[in-house]
Amino acid sequence: MINLEAPKKFQPLVGQAHQVAMNMLRPISRRYDEGEHEYPKELDMLAAMIDGLSDSGQAQGAGASGVGEKTEAEKRKDAEAEKSGKGGTRNGSNLASVLSIMEMCWGDVGLLLSMPRQGLGNSAISSVANAEQLERFDGVWAGMAITEPEVGSDSARIRTTATKDGDEYVINGEKIYVTSGDRADHIVVWATLDKEQGRAAIKSFVVPKGTPGMEVERLEHKLGIRASDTAAIRFTDCRVPAENLLGSPDIDTKQGFAGAMATFDNTRPLVASMAVGCARAALDLTRELLTDAGVDIDYDAPTYSLSAAAARFIAMEADWEGAYLLTLQSAWMADNKQPNSMQASMAKAKAGRVGSDITLGCVELCGSVGYSEHDLLEKWARDSKILDIFEGTQQIQQLIVARRVLGLTSAELK
Repeated sequence: MINLEAPKKFQPLVGQAHQVAMNMLRPISRRYDEGEHEYPKELDMLAAMIDGLSDSGQAQGAGASGVGEKTEAEKRKDAEAEKSGKGGTRNGSNLASVLSIMEMCWGDVGLLLSMPRQGLGNSAISSVANAEQLERFDGVWAGMAITEPEVGSDSARIRTTATKDGDEYVINGEKIYVTSGDRADHIVVWATLDKEQGRAAIKSFVVPKGTPGMEVERLEHKLGIRASDTAAIRFTDCRVPAENLLGSPDIDTKQGFAGAMATFDNTRPLVASMAVGCARAALDLTRELLTDAGVDIDYDAPTYSLSAAAARFIAMEADWEGAYLLTLQSAWMADNKQPNSMQASMAKAKAGRVGSDITLGCVELCGSVGYSEHDLLEKWARDSKILDIFEGTQQIQQLIVARRVLGLTSAELK
């Protein structure tokens, strides 16, 4: 019998995250949406609470936002299980992360993305860094800089360069749409060591904030996730220690883009869970508003007997369920050391589209109430759009899935 409920051991974590979302994030959601670029100081207290839970061993390897790193005990346990071959089937930190992120984004996506020390760059470090780097960068708040003015979804075309000079790399280039680019204390920058070597030469570097040659040029004004700062950053002869190159400095043409894809395989389920959480918030509120308006949502009645509003609502919930299950599957596979590149892209593609469709559909179902600032429905519709775009657009995810299904390379299927 397949159990589609959250594992019992994660239920306290999910419950805690929901309470934080309801009692800490929802009450300040509208304020920081309107006060774009104003730092949510309340998150400092939340970060301190998460640190306290981690120190006491109660955080189960994932902070309230779920993006946090595994505890040292979990890392040792994973290594021992893998070495002995007795890992078995397990529900680990990846599943805990997506479940808790869903709850936090039920509260507010922009505030979740503003959490100190929980940036997308932290996931990049976790995916690619060696043991020494994991220890050295433990506790940093890392934004992730991939997108460039002329390079969007096709990360393999990155033009930012990193040139070896003695014990340092010199980085030159421009990055745009860097989430937490101004607030984070470190930035994970993707750059190429040799443009002629193609994808294999693209590496990621950890650049501390304040490094000479790194300049935040501007903060973007955005449709949604306004509580989260999004920056454009220029690197001009920016020198970083050679040991800040994540993973191996060797250019392995056989491995190709594997290091970068490992990062995406970890982060795409996280973004999918953000979309699932935001869509769930819209569905929950819409059900209340429809019920108050006298719309009977009867799950046992045949579709032809339902009102148009009830039928559409139930159809949206069914679509949401598919996104939810794909997200859990991709995270579960990562926990069990199974290749999840296709499933991560499937989850991101499905959840990104569903999140945007559902939140906008809920605005339409609720009419003037949904369109106004009376409730948060219109805000969730604005916030959800980015979740279908960053970490790879809908079209890129479909390409990746098609390549995996057909067994074709990126050169064979563009």
